[in-house]
Amino acid sequence: MTGTLIVALDLDSRQEAEKLIERLGDSVDFYKIGYQLFYGGDGLAIGRALIAAGKRVFFDLKLLDIDNTVEKGVAAIARTGASLLTVHAYPQCMRAAVAGAAGSSLQILGVSVLTSMNDADVAEAGFARDTAGLVALRAGQARAAGIGGLVCSPLEAEMVRSIAGPHMAIVTPGIRPAGAAHGDQKRVMGPAAALAAGATHLVVGRPITAAADPTEAARAILAEMAGGGRRLV
Repeated sequence: MTGTLIVALDLDSRQEAEKLIERLGDSVDFYKIGYQLFYGGDGLAIGRALIAAGKRVFFDLKLLDIDNTVEKGVAAIARTGASLLTVHAYPQCMRAAVAGAAGSSLQILGVSVLTSMNDADVAEAGFARDTAGLVALRAGQARAAGIGGLVCSPLEAEMVRSIAGPHMAIVTPGIRPAGAAHGDQKRVMGPAAALAAGATHLVVGRPITAAADPTEAARAILAEMAGGGRRLV
């Protein structure tokens, strides 16, 4: 395959999300629900409705807590039938998440370093590594924990693939087609280039959701993915 497009439903209300989903129709079958919609727009109910309609759902909740809390929270999300769930890529957290997802089809993703951060931001946060070094550390820890994939910027996708092996999903936000504004993203890449670097799932928000014609924007990205990506594991 040439990769999977995930549209980020970073919207304020259920009404906005449902309008966009209806507009995108069959052109998109995978959606990400993060903090904005989950907490402010009845995102859990939207996710359940999407799953019931045959769509795939990625709950981007970035869980981090004591082991028992993470394990029970992951188990609750697993019962929704969601496909993907993020946790912070700390070893204890990832191991607890694996335990919570046991016996389900839910795939756990570890968030390495946010795509809104660069080396200066990582240093300010107190890490004695640069961005690439911290992502590399998290990739090795994610593989050891046995989770399904890692979230990283497309700039680190090739490196993560070399560490994590051939089977781990590499999910990349920070995807910006030619001419799209970067916004608050600092480590970005185009869709075809990200796939060629080793990404398996591309998360795209504002270039689709804020487009004058979201359906056409999604189709253009899918066309670039189909034409420019290498064959993926």
